[in-house]
Amino acid sequence: MKQLMTLFIAVMLASVFSSLSFAEAPTIPKSVMDISKENTYPNPSQNLPYLQPSELTKELIKTSNVPIENPVLIKMLNESSITPSPTAIGYRAAIYLGRWALNYESEETTINWEYQKINTNFFDNRGGKSPVQISYKQEAQKRVKGGLTARISDHKDVKKMMLMKAAEKSKMPLAFETIVGFGTKKNQVYNIPPKKMGYLYAYVPAVNEKGKVTYGEVYLMLKGSKKQIVVKNVSQQGIGAWIPVQDRASFHFLITNQPR
Repeated sequence: MKQLMTLFIAVMLASVFSSLSFAEAPTIPKSVMDISKENTYPNPSQNLPYLQPSELTKELIKTSNVPIENPVLIKMLNESSITPSPTAIGYRAAIYLGRWALNYESEETTINWEYQKINTNFFDNRGGKSPVQISYKQEAQKRVKGGLTARISDHKDVKKMMLMKAAEKSKMPLAFETIVGFGTKKNQVYNIPPKKMGYLYAYVPAVNEKGKVTYGEVYLMLKGSKKQIVVKNVSQQGIGAWIPVQDRASFHFLITNQPR
């Protein structure tokens, strides 16, 4: 009986860890290909490194009643220095640092593998007697833009936090703008049989990120040798964003009798 129970628990744990790993790394369809080496337009990397808070910033963030993740606010705190005197009995100060987008909580991250069509390669083989092969070749430079789905305060800071969370969850190279250059090619071939027409469509994928942003008025409170951050008038707002996947293309091949 104990052996059966042990086996059951092991199977359940394996199932749980399997689902967790799947959630962390979404399955990429075979139709999606890496074109980073073939792309004739060199896209700059948009991977935002996590800004390491200084020891003072770490100490201050720990005292905050609301989690602080905004890299711009962390950078400002990193550049600050506070040296209150331990002998300053009765010394008090409240320094208003402004209203900030403090953190972003991701609720849903999905990928649309055919977010925006960027190219069509075509061949009419209706008069042919043997198969014809075509492959992907970008006919014109295409710029694909993402963005937030609604107006929101501190949108630049919010976009940075959403980009970091979406990249972490999707495991994909993301940017709010990506370009596929003219003449970009892929060697993968597609066969068009006789009496048929073939269409090869290329798309740029994009991540659809949804969650909520927490805002608050940030105060630096000093009392003698003690220092802390207090956040007042806290509010939250739901927000979504489309974030294109950089240097990836999704292909859809169609064989038909009629022009499209």
